Amino acid sequence: MISSDALNMLREEKVELLLLQFTDILGSIKTVEIPANRFDHALAGEVIFDGSALEGFHRTIESELLLKPDLETLRIAAVVAGETRAARLTCDVHNLDHSTFEGCPRTRLKLMIEQYSKLGYAVLIAPEIEFFLFQRDEQMKPTTRTEDPGSYFDLVPHDRGEQTRRRIVSQMQATGHVVEAGHHEIAPGQHEIDLRETPALQMADIIASMRMLTRSVASAAGLHATFMPKPIYGRDGSGMHLHIQVLKGSKNVFEDAKDEHGLSETGKQFIAGLLAHARGFTAVTNPLINSYKRLVQGFESPTHLVWSERNVNPLVRVPPNRGNQTRCELRSPDPSCNPYLAFATVLRAGLHGIEEKLDPGPPISKNIYRMSARERARFNIDPLPADLHEASVALRKDKIVQESLGPVIYRYLMEAQQALWKDYSSHVHPWELEHYLAYY
Repeated sequence: MISSDALNMLREEKVELLLLQFTDILGSIKTVEIPANRFDHALAGEVIFDGSALEGFHRTIESELLLKPDLETLRIAAVVAGETRAARLTCDVHNLDHSTFEGCPRTRLKLMIEQYSKLGYAVLIAPEIEFFLFQRDEQMKPTTRTEDPGSYFDLVPHDRGEQTRRRIVSQMQATGHVVEAGHHEIAPGQHEIDLRETPALQMADIIASMRMLTRSVASAAGLHATFMPKPIYGRDGSGMHLHIQVLKGSKNVFEDAKDEHGLSETGKQFIAGLLAHARGFTAVTNPLINSYKRLVQGFESPTHLVWSERNVNPLVRVPPNRGNQTRCELRSPDPSCNPYLAFATVLRAGLHGIEEKLDPGPPISKNIYRMSARERARFNIDPLPADLHEASVALRKDKIVQESLGPVIYRYLMEAQQALWKDYSSHVHPWELEHYLAYY
């Protein structure tokens, strides 16, 4: 699509506001609203914003940056009674001279996709995105309360959460995004929406838009939607499993019908790359201090670097689908991550496995939690990082993951996560008061 076509579409649809969308390095969704009389200016990539005001976009010499819209992402929002007719465009961040800004997360993913393209590969990703819908208090502040008693796959027709999830799915479909399924998850108030496999860049765009849309729909229903990985102690947390396929033309390069597991050498090498670099990319796919309260034993979340077809909770699972649907499922990421950076680091890890012809070893079908430390050592089974500090240390040791981030984003992530960990570690938390105040 060219800018004149986009402008004509906006006029024909009587759009009054154009929302330019992008993410900062930490994954927060940002938007700039453009009125109709400035649409041509926006479509030409001439909207300037102050980058120094956003997390990770500060530059010591020049803080002003440009928003360069990807016209293929233009979506007209579904009209709700009384709402302004709006459209949305996803943007890359550029310098004022129109050169690429090194701190743009979307650009890092585009560079990674180019590496795959040079080898003749295309990458499809299908995420399973979990989130909670909670009530608000009298002041409309978020709580962790829910009137939703449902569990896995339950239907609670009179609950606002069930109705809200359906509205989210309907609005996703109305803007052209294909939803495979929506259902209640294990914990009360927890929901999941599964998206159909889509090229990696477009899927990252969709996830970013979905998070914003989910919060908006929930808020209109008087609820609060959160993608926080572990909002309630003792309950299951929210993950974002990634189903990944790699194609060469129309052929799925992970599939080999003659192999005992139905997996090609390329597929096994890709999985080996994920296992080799999972400790390094976990600081990106699980970026919050809270992320590591989900990655614990007993809640169907992965804790160790294994792959399997049948294990209870491996890091990488190979679903039973074969033929052109052969895929691997990475189960550690959570929905708080920046999808562009998460995809870039994960795909770089898999590509490194292919480049170096890494071997993932045999699949582990035994329950990891019941294995002794000696058994785990015999199979070279290492754990995922236990907290954000350990994950940051692992990232500092992984040059391949650092390469996928680029020096600007890598440096900022390290600084931001170190500051968060220092602040968290110095605070006195309610758990400490409960266990120590009366006894010491």
